[in-house]
Amino acid sequence: MEGLLVAFVYKDLQIATKNFSDKLGGGGFGSVFKGVLRDSSTVAVKKLESISQGEKQFRSEVSTIGTIQHVNLVRLRGFCAEGNNKLLVYDYMLNGSLDTHLFHEKQVLNWKTRYQIALGIARGLVYLHEKCRDCIIHCDIKPENILLDAEFCPKVADFGLAKLVGRDFSRVLTTIRGTRGYLAPEWLSGVAVTAKADVFSYGMMLFELVSGKRNAEQSKDSRNPFFPSLVVKVLMEGGDIFSLLDSRLNKEASVEEVTRICKVACWCIQDEENSRPSMSMVEQILEGVLDVNMPPVPRSVTLFVDNTEHIVFFTDSPSNGSSQVHNSSSKSRSSSS
Repeated sequence: MEGLLVAFVYKDLQIATKNFSDKLGGGGFGSVFKGVLRDSSTVAVKKLESISQGEKQFRSEVSTIGTIQHVNLVRLRGFCAEGNNKLLVYDYMLNGSLDTHLFHEKQVLNWKTRYQIALGIARGLVYLHEKCRDCIIHCDIKPENILLDAEFCPKVADFGLAKLVGRDFSRVLTTIRGTRGYLAPEWLSGVAVTAKADVFSYGMMLFELVSGKRNAEQSKDSRNPFFPSLVVKVLMEGGDIFSLLDSRLNKEASVEEVTRICKVACWCIQDEENSRPSMSMVEQILEGVLDVNMPPVPRSVTLFVDNTEHIVFFTDSPSNGSSQVHNSSSKSRSSSS
């Protein structure tokens, strides 16, 4: 595509991955394997295994990220399409996915790294939403889809569910997609979605960056088993913000930054799309260019738990016509990567 992507031969990828023996991970559409190309560069090879769904995901992923480049988006090196063999070749990310560091004790990320990861993801989403020829809604923002390179720079990955929206359209009506626990309310109500669906998912992920746990995991406070409700309680009552922080960090963090991220996360998960900030606004807040006001409190944050899965419903958030942010006169916006 425009000279940017390599069309790989299946046999060469078979050799590069030692016959797909070094598995890095997998999902509903296939598995990812580590490989080494002839030029000695290390790559991640996604082998699509579900032919019916895989074909659709393959075309979506290639067409979506085949020609876009950004420091916070994973780079697609090339593809292979030989009969039923559909493979995608990406740059290899040394530190794997964000979820392994947050939830699986792979390596505890310090607060500075977490904050830079939050900012990097925001910049990647700003590029997708506002700076591409067409607006791209990722539709599945979650820790599993954030990859970390050798310097822990975050890369938004897995565009198989992404939706391109022409600049002449502000909404797109599509079947429900994404991951339970990160889905914006509009997905569940069946209305056409906007880029604000990604903002909601991003906000849910910010809570997990702070706590180091899944949002729906039971907390020590049985009255508030859902982490976002704990955040709201602490913000409104002026409680100890470090009580929300991942205990593995031993309170080694900036009070101002933790508070800022918690407020941003609460703004991002507002029920009403118009009440959520754009990702460019989020980027400016995290950069310190904009100040963030106290978010409105959702009237009801209810957690339903059954034996096998967690389902989160946000209902009846009051709309708030007040400005979410205002300019900090003493600061100027820094340029993003």
